[in-house]
Amino acid sequence: MFEKLVQQIVQDTAVDLTQAFDRNFESKSFFNKKWKNTRYPNRRGSLMMRSGKLRRSIKSSTANGVIRWKSAMPYASIHNEGGEIKVTAKMKRFFWAMHYKAKGAAGTGNNQRNRKLNEEALKWKALALQKVGTVMTIEQRQFIGWHPQVDVMVKRIVNNNLAEVNKAIINKLK
Repeated sequence: MFEKLVQQIVQDTAVDLTQAFDRNFESKSFFNKKWKNTRYPNRRGSLMMRSGKLRRSIKSSTANGVIRWKSAMPYASIHNEGGEIKVTAKMKRFFWAMHYKAKGAAGTGNNQRNRKLNEEALKWKALALQKVGTVMTIEQRQFIGWHPQVDVMVKRIVNNNLAEVNKAIINKLK
């Protein structure tokens, strides 16, 4: 019975915390700590939600009473923890490709859409002109990890499960 209780607590915790971590993407924060804005204006929503791949890639797994969250996206940890990355030749090619894509979509008129696309093209060009080996700092935009609200949620889950077991024991004794 004790093993079943622990298994239920772990399963409930995994479900509730996975939902809470998912809500971090909606609120653009880690619980109550807002993510920093990007340096450049963004025409396609939040940096962490452009395609939604990172959000959808987060999966939880449980084994031996331990819950682990994983992501198949290679950039998940750098966003979650922050840090520095070095510019590679492959990154420069990507930056140039994005520059030409934004530049080609801009058109010739002087309307708001074209001005935004030209700004985006300039952003990509600035990134592409960096030398290979230049260190770029990625700001931390944590979406998974420990937080005081995580403790509160876990305590609530444990208390609810213990109350259910207590109620079941009392009903059996009657």
